[in-house]
Amino acid sequence: MKRLLKSRKALSPVVAAIILIAVTVAVSIAVAAWMGALTFTFMQTEEVAFTGYTWDTTGDIEWIQLTVKNTGSTDITISGIRINDVDADDWGYTTYSLAAGSSETFTVTRSANYTSGVKYEFTVLTAKGNIFGPYIKTAP
Repeated sequence: MKRLLKSRKALSPVVAAIILIAVTVAVSIAVAAWMGALTFTFMQTEEVAFTGYTWDTTGDIEWIQLTVKNTGSTDITISGIRINDVDADDWGYTTYSLAAGSSETFTVTRSANYTSGVKYEFTVLTAKGNIFGPYIKTAP
């Protein structure tokens, strides 16, 4: 019986330490890759800023020109513009792709003319479902 136990061989402490270190390094590389992928996903943010406006209430069709800038880190697709939580009748496009860092001016009209002295709340909707605004301006 003693002879049977003596013939069993176990891993030496050096080999065991090398295996533990290899497993630890492999797991840390996997975690670092996963966290890196998560970081890139979170860094692609949509952000829109209103940078200017111009009213025209002199003709039969009254409109406002809104200038918006993509201040986020990724390109966005604008899918709509709302006035007081109602879709604008016309803003020039069905959808509009806006590159990161660029700006665009949209002519926004509505079926009812803008009323002088009334505040209007403008919001921009993106294809991802984000809503930016409100941008509140008073009609002249």
